[in-house]
Amino acid sequence: MLKVLNKVGLLRNLHNASRGNLFSLEIPKATKDDGNKIEEWIGELQVDGKIKLRECIQREYSVYLNGILKYASE
Repeated sequence: MLKVLNKVGLLRNLHNASRGNLFSLEIPKATKDDGNKIEEWIGELQVDGKIKLRECIQREYSVYLNGILKYASE
């Protein structure tokens, strides 16, 4: 079962898993479709300028993410 419900939830999980602006997170997945959905959300977050992904590895039961959170003043 996918614990991240959408890209906002994924971004929240990345913030919680970060040290400074670097993050490393392994998200459990139930199906291959879950992994594809996570990759889709990561792509959207990159396009939005919220993160820069260094690594995205789909494993058998999880997706490993490693990258940088981008902070912008508003």
